[in-house]
Amino acid sequence: MNVIRNDFKTWKRFVKEGVLDESCIQKRVAASWHRCKKADVNPYLEKGPNVMPADHLERQAEKHALFLAASAPYAEKMKTAMREMEMMVLLIDADGVVHSVDGHPRTIHEANRINFLKGACWTEKAVGTNAIGTALYTNEPVMVHGSEHYSLASHQWSCSAAPIRYEDGRLAGVIDISCPASRAQPFMLGIASSIAYTAERELALKMKMTELDMISKFAGLTRSREPIVLCNEINRIIAASPPVQHFTGHMLRELEEQGFQIKQAKREENGFTCFYVTKREEKPAFIFHGAAGKSRSSRNMLQQLELVARTDATVCLTGETGTGKEVAARAIHNNSSRKNGPFIAVNCGAVPEKLIESELFGYMEGAFTGAKRKGQIGALQKADKGTLFLDEIGEISHSMQVALLRVLQERKVTPVGGTKEIPIDIRIITAAHTDLRQLVESKKLREDLFYRLHVCPIHLPPLRERTEDIPGLFFEFQRNSRWPGELPDDFLDILKGWKWPGNIRELFNVFERLSVMFPDGRLSGRPLASLLEASGLKEAAQPFEQEEAPPVSIREHIQKNMIVNALESAKGNVTQAAKIAGIPRSTFYKRLKKFKLTAGQL
Repeated sequence: MNVIRNDFKTWKRFVKEGVLDESCIQKRVAASWHRCKKADVNPYLEKGPNVMPADHLERQAEKHALFLAASAPYAEKMKTAMREMEMMVLLIDADGVVHSVDGHPRTIHEANRINFLKGACWTEKAVGTNAIGTALYTNEPVMVHGSEHYSLASHQWSCSAAPIRYEDGRLAGVIDISCPASRAQPFMLGIASSIAYTAERELALKMKMTELDMISKFAGLTRSREPIVLCNEINRIIAASPPVQHFTGHMLRELEEQGFQIKQAKREENGFTCFYVTKREEKPAFIFHGAAGKSRSSRNMLQQLELVARTDATVCLTGETGTGKEVAARAIHNNSSRKNGPFIAVNCGAVPEKLIESELFGYMEGAFTGAKRKGQIGALQKADKGTLFLDEIGEISHSMQVALLRVLQERKVTPVGGTKEIPIDIRIITAAHTDLRQLVESKKLREDLFYRLHVCPIHLPPLRERTEDIPGLFFEFQRNSRWPGELPDDFLDILKGWKWPGNIRELFNVFERLSVMFPDGRLSGRPLASLLEASGLKEAAQPFEQEEAPPVSIREHIQKNMIVNALESAKGNVTQAAKIAGIPRSTFYKRLKKFKLTAGQL
């Protein structure tokens, strides 16, 4: 016998001090010891702590019936040899539970003393490093001898275990050959591996035969017009009725990913399951009547709009003028449960301060001089069962903010000159050019109102930060105006380099002017200067900086602006700036060099 392993001192030092000389121990064993220490496994166990009651073991055997049926005959054939060599052979399922123990009676008796018997759980977490538990963890054959075991209970044993796998590589169980350490032989692991390989072939055959048998029993259902699938124990579809027959061979999750949901599941034998499924109702597409764009910032904005539209939460939209805040507010309303109710928009900055109260709250007859004979319903009441959009929310007076706060808290409104409170059911969406926090800091907005309005803030990005969206926005303008226009590359470069203080609104004004000047839509081939003049960009161009270098053309000036704007938006990140500018990184670097710019300057 020539089994060389570490000595007891190595184990003792590790469990007491956590110090391990890994040069004198198997790598697998060392890794397992570290796992056991991390999991707080007791190294001083004298026996296995977990043994299943007989009735639980029966149910466990049913769960692993195919594995046991395929492997048991080969373990049985080893019984005589095991007795002669004073060893024992064990079958353990993928959960680490021992199902059979055969071999020399004295060896089995000694094993019983440490609960190494039927029903015992022999995983690493239960008893520490051991051939069975480590083979289960690594899915590889392993031999653990003497004090290589993590727990004292197994220090007098030598064990060799090999995993038995299904055809797809999943672990079915383990076969183990064990004996007292003094009677260990080097060939034990080879025998276990050989039996495991043979058992795997048998398991694959039994799996196939069982599948064919189940498919045969399922034949009557496969003619059903109802979508039904039969799955094996790993939820692979092995048979299906005509509506979903094309999913045969796929995993059940792939069927669910295609919009089907499980209506009923009927458990069959040997882990097979019959699933009755139904086509899930498709979620309606998010409706956005605007020019959304395909840039990352645009997609992120749309995703946020879609998420809040599913709720009834208060939304606060921020963004520069012309970024489409009212379009975004309407999109939230049109995709919400309130879409059949009214959408009422009030520009708080456009209504005189003296009239904003009656505009929002309405008024009764005779409330003030000039009041209509029968009074007037205010925006808050008009928006009942719908959405009220308050643009330029920072422009209302502090007294009106107090009145609005009360409405938001109580959901009741009292018209000017009235005494009766009218219940209202509304959703509030507000908009502002700047973050509401800045309005609070500048004392333009009450802090208590801020916390009522700033529930779901969404920022609408300026056009200069998403210039790659310009071609898509051009297409959107064409679709709405039915103008058969073109967008030449050189002119597009200039559009991408513009600062766009008016954002999408300003861009659409440019397209509108071009459609008026060139109704046939033919822009390609025309001089760039004529396009700039017709679009109104030539007059709006900033004066060139006076430099010692020769004067640059309008196109070059715009290109330089585009580079500078992109770098500012990307905070000096050239790769990100190139994406924002919508040009290849190599071209971006060339233009940096051409205009004598560096990312570090900005």
